[in-house]
Amino acid sequence: MAKQELIMPQMGESITTGTITKWNKAVGDEVEIDEIILEISTDKVESEIPSPYSGRIESLLFEEGETIDVGKPIAIIEDDASASLDSKAPEEKEAKQTQEVDEDKDEEVKVEKKANKTKSSPASTSNKFYTPLVRKMAKENGVALDDLDHLEGSGAGGRVNKSDFEKYLSSGGKSSGGSKKTTSSPSVSIPAYKPGESVQIIPMDNMRKMIAKNMVASKLTSPHVNSVDEVNMSHLVKFREGFKAEFQKQEGFKLTYTPFIMKAIIDALREHPYVNASVDGDNIVLKKDINLGCAVAVPGNGLVVPVIKNAEALNMVGICRSLQDLATRARAKKLKMEDLQGGTFTFSNVGSFGTVLATPIILQPQVGIMAAGVIKKRVVVLDDDAIGVRSMMFLTHSYDHRLVDGELGGKFLASVRNNLLNMVPNEMF
Repeated sequence: MAKQELIMPQMGESITTGTITKWNKAVGDEVEIDEIILEISTDKVESEIPSPYSGRIESLLFEEGETIDVGKPIAIIEDDASASLDSKAPEEKEAKQTQEVDEDKDEEVKVEKKANKTKSSPASTSNKFYTPLVRKMAKENGVALDDLDHLEGSGAGGRVNKSDFEKYLSSGGKSSGGSKKTTSSPSVSIPAYKPGESVQIIPMDNMRKMIAKNMVASKLTSPHVNSVDEVNMSHLVKFREGFKAEFQKQEGFKLTYTPFIMKAIIDALREHPYVNASVDGDNIVLKKDINLGCAVAVPGNGLVVPVIKNAEALNMVGICRSLQDLATRARAKKLKMEDLQGGTFTFSNVGSFGTVLATPIILQPQVGIMAAGVIKKRVVVLDDDAIGVRSMMFLTHSYDHRLVDGELGGKFLASVRNNLLNMVPNEMF
């Protein structure tokens, strides 16, 4: 029987550790593929972790309550993939074993040849959880795990399994070969401080290190372009002021401007599907579903981006409820792993912090993100050349110039603006 490692998965961007809250299996217990083996809690997510193997638990490397770094082994499972041989006739079993020995030798030759070409598997900045088997196959085929991020796995929770990887290779998936993705910060030639200068040195914690790595990786992957426009939000401000008390009485939570902006983004993504896409080598992957992520500030724990799945199917009340549910669970650390995965576009309301304008960084492998600034009254020139005071808001669209050029980026931004200007809110509730 082969011994397989169960590793601590990464459950969302910037999450670098997890705490084992409960082992559902003990040493010696049998476990099936996709059977829940333990429960993990982080600063932002609580999730049940399925087993990637069937077999027997040989050892649990950590106790409940311990916090472990992402990527470290937390249990050893004896894989029973060869167990079925025991029930076969001796002749068939012997033939099967002989065949496996020959296949193993062939595989060793292949691995040795591969090792001559590449000494190690390409570095990975992936935030997705991959089983040890998929990691091994990726290493043997010279495929970076980052190249698999766009795959929708058929395993539990969308995990990529062996058959998914084999389909990826057979459909033209290529080795990342010599194209290395730099994920560490570029070297800085100018010292951060001078000897004798009055400074305080504070080591980065793991979360800040992960955020830094992901942001640098995104900038190196996507050539960012930012387009900015402003929107007259006066009619929406007036509507909200008159309706917010009734809304809170009906729904039990406050009505903010975020759902209005998200609805405008969703309708614009329908009109411009190339913004709701990803780049896969020389291919464009158009996403048929609109899974809209929304950045949620978690006090003391940074930022998390839960995703509203199939947002195009929701009306305004549905968007409000979905957003409230995700934001509430995010702040209570009740999000699940799938709540943070599968986003096709992201929105960030930096105006909630009083920020006038921001240029956000794209969340890979998406090709766009939009930020809305604070709504403030300003003196503006109206269409009839008169001067008036209106509630104005800046919108910023950051997009990947590999796929979205200035024309498309500008048209998408204009669509969001026009959707907000032409919105009839009293018909939406």
